[in-house]
Amino acid sequence: MALAVTAYGTKVLRKVCDEITPEYEGLNDLIDNMWETMYEAGGVGLAAPQVNKAIRLFVIDTTQVYDSIDDDEAKAELFEEETGFKEVFINAEIVDESDEWWTDQEGCLSLPDLNGEVERPWSIEIEYYDRNFNKQTKTFSGYNARVIQHEYDHTEGILYIDHVSGISKRLMKNKLNQIAEGKVSPKYRMRFAK
Repeated sequence: MALAVTAYGTKVLRKVCDEITPEYEGLNDLIDNMWETMYEAGGVGLAAPQVNKAIRLFVIDTTQVYDSIDDDEAKAELFEEETGFKEVFINAEIVDESDEWWTDQEGCLSLPDLNGEVERPWSIEIEYYDRNFNKQTKTFSGYNARVIQHEYDHTEGILYIDHVSGISKRLMKNKLNQIAEGKVSPKYRMRFAK
């Protein structure tokens, strides 16, 4: 079942989320619903705070991006050895990051019709539990690392707009106010602050 996406201005998006255990009630249903919500909204990642849950959980599927770009574009924008991936991240912790950083556009389902330039480390090492609560330690780079960092930030109460320049953020102010006031109409259901 697709859930409503929590909009900018809602308090849960600014909370540092709690870790969970395998006994978290309804976890598998929540994960399934998050996948459905993400796909219906056209996203490549979705964090639990974006469906009004203050827990350290996010889902990512970048395969749809890698599958949709042609070879020339991939060579120009991405390292050739990169491929997309699909994964559930529970209680994730970024344990290392590269010294090399890069800037690219980011958007967010909780901030519809808005994007900005964000600088992030090119690669990260992350520890997390997968859907079956098996501990994982993996390194990701490029676009995959960017998406992980974006969703991980959600579990820390951070939004991508916190990383944009002051000038860019001032230019976004009117649009942010419209989102917080519920004056947007994306093609997916949203939950606005009350």
